[in-house]
Amino acid sequence: MKNARKTTALTALGLAVMMLAGCAAASADQSSTKKDDLAELRLGYFANVTHAPALVGVSEGILQDELGDTKLKTEVFNAGPAAVEALSAGAIDAAYIGPNPAINTFIQSGGESANVIAGATSGGAALVVSDKISDVSDLKGKTLATPQLGNTQDVALRSWLADEGLKTSVSGGGDVNITPTENAQTLTLFQDGKVDGAWLPEPWVSRLVVDAGAKVLVDEKDLWKDGNFPTTVLLVRKDFAKEHPEAVDELLAGHIASVQWLDDNPDKAPAVINGALEDATGKGLSDEVLARALQNVTFTVDPHAETFEKLVSNGLAAGTQKKGSIDGLFDLRALNAQLKKDGQEPVSAAGLGED
Repeated sequence: MKNARKTTALTALGLAVMMLAGCAAASADQSSTKKDDLAELRLGYFANVTHAPALVGVSEGILQDELGDTKLKTEVFNAGPAAVEALSAGAIDAAYIGPNPAINTFIQSGGESANVIAGATSGGAALVVSDKISDVSDLKGKTLATPQLGNTQDVALRSWLADEGLKTSVSGGGDVNITPTENAQTLTLFQDGKVDGAWLPEPWVSRLVVDAGAKVLVDEKDLWKDGNFPTTVLLVRKDFAKEHPEAVDELLAGHIASVQWLDDNPDKAPAVINGALEDATGKGLSDEVLARALQNVTFTVDPHAETFEKLVSNGLAAGTQKKGSIDGLFDLRALNAQLKKDGQEPVSAAGLGED
């Protein structure tokens, strides 16, 4: 009987050791595999040259490579307000977007909707007009287009006109009538003489100049210190980032790599960007248009947070934005951690969030 008890005890001890070993092995397996079992990450962007980091990141597989087993699902938008609407509804998780729609969703949600986690593009926006217009005084009574009411170029145009003493209305009319219009339609309307000009991002500025004979009346870079102003940033839903921080880190790694690819491959970039534009819209750009557009943009992970207080003022002046604070808009901690690891300089949130 004593031997039987001894055998039972040894058997139990052996089972316990085996269970502990199994737990340790399982723990080791979990630590070596991806903790975030997210099935897909839904990303929005525009078919614009100002969204080239997204275009090459998707077409070259750079973003998907960093996301690993998480499938990248993409959606192409025409302008920021529509992308923000999708983000707010939970239809997408992140978006390449202009700064003013990012500001709007942050203020309207009381800081709960989304955070800017990186910059993407600086520059590449302008007011182009017909050759009949020689200065701002000629704009009175004219009709100008922007991509969408409340988008970054719409705000820029309305605030600039206000500074010049010309009134506009978000419902139309005023000294200058502004008609929010899809970019492709704007080109057609301009060619048909139904709009007198437009404030647009690239490549649409260059399309109107090269393909429709427009001229640049205002290059937006001339309105900013050192010519630096953000046209595209990377925005992520706050609740998504909280639930899936590893996926956000991977998205950022892919984004940084995409910007670096654009810097490292100036000869290959035009063809890749054009191919991505053709995939998204069914039509690519002429070499002349693409070359001109690329001359006007800078790809950078710096969101130029120092410009955002002015962007808020512009939105208020334009009548497209509610009053509110943008304290906390930026969360650049994950970006700066990766930049530091790569031996690069950190970027600043300019006191408007974490960096």
